Amino acid sequence: MKLAITIHRARLGPTEFKVIRPAHPLVHAVLIDRDRWLDVFLDQDAAQRVGALWELAGSSPRSLVHVPMRRNHAPTGQPSGDAERQLDLVLVHHSLQFAPSRWKELRGRLDRGRPQTVTLADAAGIDESGIDHEARHYRENRDLFHQHLHAETLFMTGSAAVFRDTAPHFHDVARNGPGHTPARPGDSHFCSTLHANAGILGNAREIHLQYCDDWGSPSTAGPASPELAAG
Repeated sequence: MKLAITIHRARLGPTEFKVIRPAHPLVHAVLIDRDRWLDVFLDQDAAQRVGALWELAGSSPRSLVHVPMRRNHAPTGQPSGDAERQLDLVLVHHSLQFAPSRWKELRGRLDRGRPQTVTLADAAGIDESGIDHEARHYRENRDLFHQHLHAETLFMTGSAAVFRDTAPHFHDVARNGPGHTPARPGDSHFCSTLHANAGILGNAREIHLQYCDDWGSPSTAGPASPELAAG
């Protein structure tokens, strides 16, 4: 899969940071904080690209991957008020040791970015047979996601292995969601979940990924560019 991204840089003190964003806005992607869990609504394109960015985060330990979506138009029928706020998403390899409290300042200093195309393995060719699901539940397991909230942004921090092993959840939604809806008009719900009992969440809440093809009027579907959603 070829993924169009932009690479942005900014300096905080003596340290320069690199931030990766999708080159084109993910208009039909929304992350909602439900307090006890998190909901992500995606159309096929957004699910494919977030899955690719998820993989990229695992293989880019010196970068932050920023997915602007908090100002997107929510799917039809989904609340987006103060009680259930929408968030941006940042994916961070744990080795970077980036403090989320510095995100707002870093976000405000980013340059306009440089376009680039990266090639990732095709989702259909990802081999999940090598995942040791039992080992996830060992006390020694350190391949866990940890979450922090800061500046209207959810930070997902984890190892290369946990990013790699959980990206198929997004690819599953992209591959099977569109066909599920017309085939089951009375049961249009298609989802995949990063479960608390799956041995992948440390200090983190469950994330419920749902395919959605009803996004209302395109004229109110979201900002024109990632930069507009980043401020």
